[in-house]
Amino acid sequence: MRSDLIKKGPTRAPHRSLLKAMGITESEMKKPFVAVVSAKSDYIPGHKHLDDIAEEVKAGIRNAGGVPFEFNTIGVCDGIAMNHKGMKYSLCSREIIADSIEIMLTAHPLDAVVFIPNCDKIVPGMLIAACRMNLPSVFVSGGPMLPGEKDGVRYGLSEMFEYVGACASGKITEKELAEYEDSCCPTCGSCSGMYTANSMNCLTEAIGMGLPFNGTIPAVYAGRRRLAKTAGERVMYLLENDIRPKDIITKKSFENALTCEMALGCSSNTVLHLLAIAYEADIPVNIEVIDEISKKTPQICKLNPAGKIFITDLNEKGGIPAVMKELSKKGIINTDCLTVMGTVGDRIANAKDADGEIIHTVDNPLRQDGGIAILKGNLAPEGAVVKQGAVAPEMMQHTGPARVFNSEEEANDAILAGKIVAGDVVVIRYEGPKGGPGMREMLSPTSAIAGAGLDKEVALITDGRFSGATRGASIGHICPEAAAGGLIGLVEEGDSITVDITNRTLTLNVADDVLAERKKNFKMPEKELSGYLKRYSKLVTSASQGAVFEK
Repeated sequence: MRSDLIKKGPTRAPHRSLLKAMGITESEMKKPFVAVVSAKSDYIPGHKHLDDIAEEVKAGIRNAGGVPFEFNTIGVCDGIAMNHKGMKYSLCSREIIADSIEIMLTAHPLDAVVFIPNCDKIVPGMLIAACRMNLPSVFVSGGPMLPGEKDGVRYGLSEMFEYVGACASGKITEKELAEYEDSCCPTCGSCSGMYTANSMNCLTEAIGMGLPFNGTIPAVYAGRRRLAKTAGERVMYLLENDIRPKDIITKKSFENALTCEMALGCSSNTVLHLLAIAYEADIPVNIEVIDEISKKTPQICKLNPAGKIFITDLNEKGGIPAVMKELSKKGIINTDCLTVMGTVGDRIANAKDADGEIIHTVDNPLRQDGGIAILKGNLAPEGAVVKQGAVAPEMMQHTGPARVFNSEEEANDAILAGKIVAGDVVVIRYEGPKGGPGMREMLSPTSAIAGAGLDKEVALITDGRFSGATRGASIGHICPEAAAGGLIGLVEEGDSITVDITNRTLTLNVADDVLAERKKNFKMPEKELSGYLKRYSKLVTSASQGAVFEK
């Protein structure tokens, strides 16, 4: 066992004495040591309850003959970090999470791992660490929160951000805004729609690293506790049979995850994170592969923020096993892929059939292609990403004048002040991985546009990214970014821009000779950076590569 490095033989007597200081007995010294890596935090609603989940995991490990050791990672709540400097640290935290787990599991060698994430960057950070360490591992998330409800209408955090725009434009009062605020997030858990956290938890299940229903059982249900206990027991089986993450996370299982991503209409952030995980696992996945899968995968679910269906509804209709079962009828799921519990084929054999409303059939999908599309053109030769499943039909093709802003704050102020009008294309630049730095999410401006009733008339493009709660014609991840010399840095106020999601193009309608002249006179804005952000901006790669650090 790997843990023998710290507990076996006469030379390890000092190490054993330190373990005994923590109460480890002689009989426990002979058992496998299992890490329980939790993202518990008192000020992230998705993580507030993870100590309870960890206790169930540890009980499962003990049930199956192991000795659990828990430690914690950092985490950023994107909702709380939104629209201020804190958001610059959200994506950045992913690499810190992966590195910190590598440090802990190397300095204190254990035999297997149960990962307990829930929100945003924590899930991919832990998946990167799992690939890097390649120890027998199981993931069990904290689960989604229940949707909010007011006057008989359910809603989620995406609507809460939109109500800010509605209040600013006089459509609701501040009293009504406060009433929505009080009932939006009624329980702990990851936010209730198909935002980034729930997207990544569902895809962790689809790729095979989570147990069935890992992505959908609500945080407050007893089933979530039982799932956690089962995860603790299951990791001991994986250890006994030497089944490791790289046995499960393969090219074929990545295809399954990407197919589910398109069918579910997941957050556009999943593109960024799946590219990063593939890079760590040495799996050949790039923007072109993602686009190919998007073109052949029907979207069969449309969850909040694209609609009024929530993760709890998906759970009741069979969750990810039911989605994968329906997709397998089209021959686009690799059913022979290994998971932490059986094969994909085993999982879907007894799964529920598509109900036709929450989970549409492949013969009657919501759309013939996937919920996410990759756009290219002179504005994005390396690609840009849009959650097309959440775009109004009238905005699938749009040409309008550029309204140019060099930061999210500038754009948000203009939108809330009523300076953006129907037909505009809002351009937010210098918010990419290097230029931000940190590639901030743009939920506040996109929600302000929607809240003002302009989501069917205004497009927004950025080298930054969007929250999974964003809806509308919001095109992000433009590569190359402005700070790397991308054409988005040369756009001027009033330039004509064409967003053609149907044909997957993004075009600045300005003559090449004009652009060449602008390039001669171009000067990059300077930013005073310090600390981790300064190091991050120097090390991070393009969003088209997952915004990873080079190995």
